[in-house]
Amino acid sequence: MQRLSNWINRKDNHSISSYVFTTPSNRSKNVRHFLTPLHRSLPNSKRPAANKKFAKTKMLAQISGIALLSLPAKSLTTALFTTQAEAYETVMASQTLTLASVKGNSTYFSTDRFEHGFGFDIARSYAHDLGVDLQVKQYDSDADALAAVRKGKADMALTTASTKLSTESGVASINISCGFDSTLVANGLHPKTNWSFRSSTDPLAIKASHFLCDDGQLINTTKIANFYDQTLLKDDYNRKHFEQTLTANLPSYKSSFQQQASAYNHDWQLLVAMGYQESHLDANAISPTGVRGLMMLTNNTAKAMGVSDRVDPYQSIGGGARYLEQMKEAFAEVPNPDRLWFALASYNMGPNAIKSIQKKIEKDGKNPNSWSNVYAYMSDHASQNSRYVQCMDYVTNIRSYLESLKMQTV
Repeated sequence: MQRLSNWINRKDNHSISSYVFTTPSNRSKNVRHFLTPLHRSLPNSKRPAANKKFAKTKMLAQISGIALLSLPAKSLTTALFTTQAEAYETVMASQTLTLASVKGNSTYFSTDRFEHGFGFDIARSYAHDLGVDLQVKQYDSDADALAAVRKGKADMALTTASTKLSTESGVASINISCGFDSTLVANGLHPKTNWSFRSSTDPLAIKASHFLCDDGQLINTTKIANFYDQTLLKDDYNRKHFEQTLTANLPSYKSSFQQQASAYNHDWQLLVAMGYQESHLDANAISPTGVRGLMMLTNNTAKAMGVSDRVDPYQSIGGGARYLEQMKEAFAEVPNPDRLWFALASYNMGPNAIKSIQKKIEKDGKNPNSWSNVYAYMSDHASQNSRYVQCMDYVTNIRSYLESLKMQTV
């Protein structure tokens, strides 16, 4: 499949931003770090190298985990003399990292069996780094999530809580971007997305500081932030176009989306998001390369899916739904939620192209079933293959449209 048009505005950011980490115990001592943000829309961008200055400041930050963790003195005293088992010991004994989280576009998205999110994906990576499973407990507010950590009901929290709230809650917090806030801001994410722990001296918190501030992870965090970009529908033109198209066109096709989604075990709003990305919900759409219809099927794909009339909305949606189901089956070994992103990428590029990337990733000793690894590979090699840029945008846009449909933000 391929995109109908390139009208969607993407942002470019060529600036190099500096950040200051401030140690709570000494506000006058600052350590500056520098990192060049990565962007999907810059095919020629290169992976930033960790220079000597960056490596030195990173080492200093890792030596003193407390420099990245904010904790009131009273709580620190309690932590040092408490007899309660450290969270790290509990996690390793149970082989499960329990995360208290609050729904948000920067933290955790969980609706209608969809489970993903910027902060959630990085927490999954941390759990994988520890060699344990991740379990999420959802709370209604940042205060509730932090209270769960303080009371030992969760090992860590994922929130956008302010420094004041973290201090009042008696927890230690670390910025998920390790202080590189512009990486998040450039993608419309909350700049203070953070993890919180009962104690800054707990190995779980110290290891988290090392994990987040590692130069390789900083690059990975930037790429995950790019995938979870929230700016697409914040753009006034894009938002109005999406809103107007749904209002004008969706009522005519809603029952067809729902029926075909049910037939192939899909979420109907996911198919709507795909249809908007493919054709802007235009049943008569046709591209210069000959793909056509609401789901923009090629002639060969239409025949393989049993579609005799590509401009018939019901048939087109059915063909797209059936093809997506085949893509899911092609990546049955990939665990959820990553399987959906693999299926969408394959819908756009074809399964063989994605499987080829998986083989290259596995050869490098990385997990081939991780979407973040596949996305990172495409980002790193975008200058060599323009289809990678198209595919990254394709999956990212559909995720944005799906979330908006689910959250009813448009």
